[in-house]
Amino acid sequence: MIERLIQSEGEDRILLLSGGPKSHLATRSMMAIGMKKRVVITQPKIEAAEKHSPLNGETKLRDMQVPMHASLQEQRNGAWKVTNLIHAQSLDAMFRSLKPHTPKGSKWAGALSYDLVQWTQPIALQYPPKEGEILAILWLVDEWIEDDVAYPELPSPVRIDGEKSSHTDLEHAVIVKRIKKSIVAGELYQLNFGRTWEGPLAEEPANIFHRLSINNPAPFSGYIEAADLGLALASSSPEILLETKDGEVMTAPIKGTRPRGSDPDQESLLRRDLVHDQKERAEHRMLVDLERNDLGIVSKPGSVHQSRFDVEAYANVQHLVSQVRGVLDDDKDGIDALQALFPGGSITGCPKTVVCAAIDELERKPRSFWTGSMGWIDLHSGDSTWNIMIRTLEARYTTEGWQGTVVAGGGITIESNPESEVAEAVWKAAALRRACGWLSNDTKPMTKGELGIYPLYLEQQKFEIEEKFDLRVAFIDNLDSFSYNIIHALQMFGCEVDVIDGRGQIIDFDHDAVVIGPGPGRPEISPVTMRAAKLEIPVLGICLGHQAIGLSRGMDLIESPYGPVHGVPSTIIANGSGLMEKGRYDMTRYNSLVLAGSGELEVTASDETGSLPMEIRDGNTYGIQFHPESIGSQKGMLVLAEFLRRVAHA
Repeated sequence: MIERLIQSEGEDRILLLSGGPKSHLATRSMMAIGMKKRVVITQPKIEAAEKHSPLNGETKLRDMQVPMHASLQEQRNGAWKVTNLIHAQSLDAMFRSLKPHTPKGSKWAGALSYDLVQWTQPIALQYPPKEGEILAILWLVDEWIEDDVAYPELPSPVRIDGEKSSHTDLEHAVIVKRIKKSIVAGELYQLNFGRTWEGPLAEEPANIFHRLSINNPAPFSGYIEAADLGLALASSSPEILLETKDGEVMTAPIKGTRPRGSDPDQESLLRRDLVHDQKERAEHRMLVDLERNDLGIVSKPGSVHQSRFDVEAYANVQHLVSQVRGVLDDDKDGIDALQALFPGGSITGCPKTVVCAAIDELERKPRSFWTGSMGWIDLHSGDSTWNIMIRTLEARYTTEGWQGTVVAGGGITIESNPESEVAEAVWKAAALRRACGWLSNDTKPMTKGELGIYPLYLEQQKFEIEEKFDLRVAFIDNLDSFSYNIIHALQMFGCEVDVIDGRGQIIDFDHDAVVIGPGPGRPEISPVTMRAAKLEIPVLGICLGHQAIGLSRGMDLIESPYGPVHGVPSTIIANGSGLMEKGRYDMTRYNSLVLAGSGELEVTASDETGSLPMEIRDGNTYGIQFHPESIGSQKGMLVLAEFLRRVAHA
C-alpha cells in the first residue's frame, strides 16, 4: 500500500493505516481507489468577535452560527467539477445533507479540521479562518484495498533549513503561567495549548508519511492528499476520537505521557512513575469524566462506562489510555456521535466550551487540521471510525513548493511546570520535525521501542441501582463538561429530568426537586442558578450550585487558600447531618473557589484540614463541593440516592 501511495503522485489519495503489530487498536489498513465524487467544506464569511478574554471569564456565546459552505464535486475528464452547493448550520446537518448523494454500501472518507468547532460549540471566535479556507474534504469511496502493508526501502530525510516556531520557549512558558492563573480563578480546569513549527519541505509529503509509518508506527495513522487543492495530511496518530458500530459507540482518550526507556528496567520505572503521578492521573481522570459526558449526550442512560485502562507504548512515548463505551440512544447514530464528541476533549481541555474559546484567545490563529479528525463514515448504517490528528504534518503546495506545519502541545493543569510543559511539546514534535528534514540527523534521537500494551485496573466501579424514584427533577446546566454524567445518574435512578440552561431566562419551577449543576466561573454569571438556590422545594447544588447556595445564605466565595483541586479524589469528613453518614470519604473535586465565613446554614462536611466546607445544608437544600458522579468518587452515587430518597419520602 505504501508503494502504491508513493507511485500515485498527482492523484487524490486516501490511506488509513493501522501501524505497528496487530492489537485491539491496530486492526485493519485500507486504501481507497477509484474516487469519483468528493465534498469540500469551506469557511463562510464570519466577522471576528470583538476582543474578549475567556481566560478571565468573558466567554461570548452565540445562539446561531452562519452556515458552513460545501461544494459537491464530481471528477470529469480528469478534473473536479462542482455539481451541487450545500449549506448547513451544524456538522451533523452537513452529513445528513450528503445522505441523498450516497449509495448504500459507500462511505465518505477524509479529514475534518479542528476549526469545525465553530459548528459544534456555541462560541464566537476572535480569530476565525479566512473566508474560503478549507475546513474539510471527504471523498465518496465505493472500493477499498485491504491488505498487509509492505514497506519499501526507506530513504533518509532530506535536510532543509528555514523552519520557524510560533513561540520561543520563554513565550511558551509565559502562556502556561497565564493558563494556571485562570485555573486558580476558577475559570477552567485544564487547557491544551498548541505550539507551531513551520518550514519548507524538500520532499513529497507522501515520502514523509512513508518515513513516519516506519519510524513512528501508530494504530490510527493516515495519509490524505487533494492534489489539485495543494493539500496533504500525514498523520501518525495513536488516538481514536470515535468508533460507532452496530449501535455501540466508543472513544479512547489519551492523557498522561512519558518517554520510552533506554532499557527494560528504565522503561518499567518510567511506566510506574506515569501510573503513580498524581498530576497525570488527575488529568486522565478529568478527561475520562469529560468523554463519559460527551458520549452521554447520545447514549442510553447507564450504558456509558470505562471499559479499558492501559499504558500504551508507542515508538517514542508511552501514554495512559482509557476506553469509554456506550450504547447509542434509539434515535441517535454515528452522525450524532460525531457532533457530540468533535473536537476531542483530550486536545481541548475542560470545561470544553470555555476552553475552546480560551484556545482561540491564546493561540491567536485557526488550528486548521491539527487536532481535527481523519477517518470514514457510512451515512446509512451510522458506522464510523475517526482519529484525532495529533502527530500530524499538514502540507500546503505554494509557488515555492511544499510548505509544512507541525503542531504539538500538552494539557496544562494547576500542577503543570512551565519548563516541563515546554520540553514535552518540543519532544512530542521532534519525530515529525526530523521526518520533515528540519532537525539534523546529528540531533540526539529519542529512545525508541516496540509497541506495547500494559493493562491497569479500571477506576470506575459498577454501581447497582437498588431503588428507583418516580420524580421529576430539573437539572440546571452551567456549561460544564460533566453535566450529562449527572443527568444520566438521575435517569438511572428512575427520574424524569428536564435540562434548564443556567444562563437562560429565569423560569418558575414546578418540579419535585432541582439539581444545580457544576460549571466554570462564579455562580453570579448564572441567574437561573442564583434563583434556584433560594427555592423552597428540595435543592441539591453540586460545586457551582453548592457555591450559589452558600452565597445566597450569607457566605463568601474566595480562591482556595490551599490551591485548586481538579480531578483528584480528596478526603471528605462528614458529621452525619447531611446526605452522608458520619465518616471519611474519598470524592473527586473540581474546584478552585471555596465558600468561607459564616451563613444561615449548617456545614455538615469539611476537607481533611477541617477548614473548607465540603457539604452544607439548610433544611431540604444541600450543597456539595465535590463530584459524586466522577469515576474517582467511589461512594458518590450513594449521595445522589440519599438526596432522591429524602425527596421521595418527604
